[in-house]
Amino acid sequence: MASVQIRPFGPRYAFVVVGVIFFALLIASGLRSAPSVLMLPLEDSFGWRRDVISLAAAIGIFLYGLAGPFAATLMERFGLRRTLMCALLLMSASTGLSLLMTKPWHLVATWGIMSGVGSGAVASVLGATIVNRWFKTNRGLVMGLMSASSATGMLVFLPFLAMLAQWNGWKAVVIAVAIATAALLPLVYLLVPERPSAIGLFRYGANGEEPQAQAAKGNFFTTTMGTLKQAAKTRVFWYLFATFFICGFTTNGLVGTHLIAFCGDMGIPEVQAAGLLALMGIFDLIGTTFSGWLTDRFDPRKLLGVYYAIRGLSLIYLPYSNFSATSLTIFAVLYGLDWIATVPPTLRLANESFGDFKGPLVFGWIVAGHQLGAATAAFFGGFMRELQGNYEMAFLIAGVTALLAAALSLLIEPREIQGEPQPA
Repeated sequence: MASVQIRPFGPRYAFVVVGVIFFALLIASGLRSAPSVLMLPLEDSFGWRRDVISLAAAIGIFLYGLAGPFAATLMERFGLRRTLMCALLLMSASTGLSLLMTKPWHLVATWGIMSGVGSGAVASVLGATIVNRWFKTNRGLVMGLMSASSATGMLVFLPFLAMLAQWNGWKAVVIAVAIATAALLPLVYLLVPERPSAIGLFRYGANGEEPQAQAAKGNFFTTTMGTLKQAAKTRVFWYLFATFFICGFTTNGLVGTHLIAFCGDMGIPEVQAAGLLALMGIFDLIGTTFSGWLTDRFDPRKLLGVYYAIRGLSLIYLPYSNFSATSLTIFAVLYGLDWIATVPPTLRLANESFGDFKGPLVFGWIVAGHQLGAATAAFFGGFMRELQGNYEMAFLIAGVTALLAAALSLLIEPREIQGEPQPA
């Protein structure tokens, strides 16, 4: 029998793991949001058009989502820590290599393909896996906290990265992201055990030993695709996939990628616009954590309906806000509280419909829908800007889709979230 590594804090060691994963998610979010800061400096340095830069960002966002379900299977088969460390290495290497780029395809290869695949393993599906492995109770609250780390990533990184870009050019941004990502490797290696049982513990909130889920066997690609095939036979999966597609379309795809450039078109300096995103990050940290608390207590379908409705109205309001300090502050508060508050109720619906073992894998595919929507919006925003000379129509369309997502959330029937998802 393998020796058990005893750790401090007893059952509360789960929160040490959450702390490390919080920082991993935070830095991955900083990496994925960096193209919004790089857009104007790259345009100035290389003369690349915004739709070209947006394409690289879109590919990165899409692969960020597509890699998620495969990463969830790899975590079950080869180990969470091993998968996470390989992902962090790929993230750091890809951003570092972009220092050598001279052509648009170099940007696509580094910030698009390589960093997209790497950061995809350090995303919401990682948070879902940690929640299911380490917590029996308080899952909504913990998932809300970890989901909020992506907003905190903007809070910590974007104003700093914007200042680096303004004072020292795009290469300073690349170096900062590469170093921050590499610094996580020793923390993950030393502080993140595979499971609570590896250090002689039970899940937080569990009264005793519980049956352990069997590790994934066979080809990881076949396992991942098989899970998708089973989930795709249910209506609840498609409702969640569609609403999360719209979630991605209306958050990091459009706002996360193009808000700074939109503000630039309206005469607002880049650092000040990044500060606006940082203000959203502050309120999303509050809103998403509170959303987790609400998810433990209320109907997640109704919560999603409210969240998407508020988001849609906020996006419709923005183009007509005159971009004054007061109006932008109102937008940042309303939109920030709602940025990714949708994650805890969506994960709860996935777990209740598909179980603790398959739930994270199915959630990985739902997150892929989120990132497909984000990738679509990242390119769509740049395309509309080149086509019309402004972002107004792109933001109005995004607002309408969010209202559609609010309606779709309420179509999920109660029996579909009580372990009996109905056929599509």
